[in-house]
Order: sequence, then C-alpha cells, then structure tokens
Amino acid sequence: MISTLFVPPLSNANTQILDLSAQNPIFNADIYQHIGRFCQFIRESLGTNKYGLGGYLEHRRMYESHDNFATDQKDFRNIHLGIDIWAEAGTEVFAPMDGIVHSFQVNEGSGNYGPTVIVAHQIQGELIYSLYGHLATQDLEGLVVGQTIQQGQLIGHLGNSSENGGWPPHLHFQLIRDLQGFVGDYPGVCSRRDMDFYAQNCPNPELFRLD
Repeated sequence: MISTLFVPPLSNANTQILDLSAQNPIFNADIYQHIGRFCQFIRESLGTNKYGLGGYLEHRRMYESHDNFATDQKDFRNIHLGIDIWAEAGTEVFAPMDGIVHSFQVNEGSGNYGPTVIVAHQIQGELIYSLYGHLATQDLEGLVVGQTIQQGQLIGHLGNSSENGGWPPHLHFQLIRDLQGFVGDYPGVCSRRDMDFYAQNCPNPELFRLD
C-alpha cells in the first residue's frame, strides 16, 4: 500500500529508512527546533534516495517543541501513529485504493497537519479511513465531500514548510478504523498511556492487507 502512494513507487533502491526517534542521539533539539537545520538533516539523511520512510509508533521528542502536543495530564503526545514519507515539496501523492472523500480542511498551527484530506474505503467489508497530512494548500481547491477517488488518482502534493505546519516536506499517511467524530482531522500522535487504543484503531499501513 505504501509503495503505491508515489510514482515511481517506493522501493529498496530509492527509499531510505529514517530514524527520528528519541533514541537517535544525532537527531536532537538543535536540529528539530530549527526548520532550516531540520530540512538539511532530512536531505542529508536521504543521500541519493528519493524518499525517506518511517515513524509508525515511533517515540519522538520533537513534538515536545510544540505546545499543542501537551496534554492536560502534564505529559506529551509523542508516539507517532502514521507513516511519514519524506521527499521534495511538490512531489505528487496518489490514492493507494478506491474510496470517497470523507472530509478535508487546513489544520492550522505550529506542528499541525496543514492541508489534510481524509478518504473513506471499504476493505474486506471493513470501513477504513486514510488520512493525508501536510499537503499543499492548492490541493483542497475543488474537492467535494463524497467525491469518488479511484486507485492511482492524484490526491495532492507535498506542501512546503510555510503551509504544512512548519515541517520539512513529507506526507503523513495514517489508517484509521474509527474517526471518533473527527472531520478533516484526527490525532496523528498520542501519549504513551493511550498507545494501546491507538495502535488498534490506527493499524500499521505497511502491514495492512488489501486482499
């Protein structure tokens, strides 16, 4: 599923696994608190690869730099619930499966998704939603709730840091079983104490089977 989000598709030949976890001593506050250094870190980590990949259930300290990730229990939402694919701004994103547009909006604020699209799918009789975060603002123009999306159809483009919540260009791709009433948004990060629920509600896109 993940590989077909882009053209050319992700493969061992063009994709680098990235470690943005709290356990990586090279990736620290001096990098992730400064967008220019963060972008440079991603570029250097990719090397000659087109894509960077990773992040499902990864514990990341970088969210603690944004107030909106603090919880009312004096901890942080710092467990990443989706997969991130890092590439150049403007890179096209394609639908990995048929569906209909559930909702979309610009989720504003430092560290947020920016332009976001959620698509509903029926897979083996199960309703599953896919969330596409950090898109370009232009990608929401002309979208209509209920619009049919076909596998391989262009969903959008990776937004730049001025429109995508202040991040290096990347796609946050997440699967969700129960949107819990959210429209155009859904948590992409949780606190450790809530991880069991979210791990079940947001299955690993790399392991989720379409057949």
